Amino acid sequence: MSTPDAPATVPGIAPARAAEPGASAARLVTGDGPLGVAWLGSVPYAEALELQERLRDARVRGEVGDLLLLLEHPAVYTRGRRATPEELPLGADWYAERGIEIVDVRRGGKVTFHGPGQLVGYLVAGTTDVISVVRALERAMVAVAREDGVDARGRNDDGIEYTGVWVDDRKLGSIGLHLSRGVTTHGVGLNVVTDLTPFSWVVPCGLTAPMTSLARETGAPDLRTEPGLDGSAAVRAVGERFAAALGRELGTAVAPADAAVVRAAAG
Repeated sequence: MSTPDAPATVPGIAPARAAEPGASAARLVTGDGPLGVAWLGSVPYAEALELQERLRDARVRGEVGDLLLLLEHPAVYTRGRRATPEELPLGADWYAERGIEIVDVRRGGKVTFHGPGQLVGYLVAGTTDVISVVRALERAMVAVAREDGVDARGRNDDGIEYTGVWVDDRKLGSIGLHLSRGVTTHGVGLNVVTDLTPFSWVVPCGLTAPMTSLARETGAPDLRTEPGLDGSAAVRAVGERFAAALGRELGTAVAPADAAVVRAAAG
């Protein structure tokens, strides 16, 4: 009897393998290698979306392991599957004049903003328990905020509209995850040193609650008060802490993944 060929693998990224019987129930991702963490810098939204989808396909084929992509986006509003027109009240032309594009996406959730100074974390990982992965993402953001002395918390018990991370009634981080063929895409947006002004031009996440950032909560400068700030350095530093926290919450080790190798793996 012939033996099927093993899936091709990409150097520098651990291939996915099925979880072994008796593996810890705390492990929420199905690859048994470490969670590869890649910093991609600033990436246009459409490019990052295509990258995720190609990596998801590679993950489904078993060519790569679980991955966390850390990056920033140029200014963009994204509309999830539950978004309504009222969430973008000023019209596409008005937003375009201010350099903000609008993109429809397949993730859960409503309208949200991504822009410089915000940590975006996209999780491309196999799972059989997507709800628990959403909660893990939430707890990881809470852990990062609390390391900075910010009393953040999740509010999932208040309803699906309150998914994310909050400081009192102010929203600090958003979550929108998509699952296809057992593999996640999309993930989180955590405001680090973000200029929060564009949030006031929409109804973010379908809520009228104010948005906040780590900088605002700690009294540190942000990209509104100090436009020359090296926001990317601040975002990357928070991203490293977020990756470590997420690894703990997912029950898996984390390891650096080279950005060029990750891009090559997407084909």
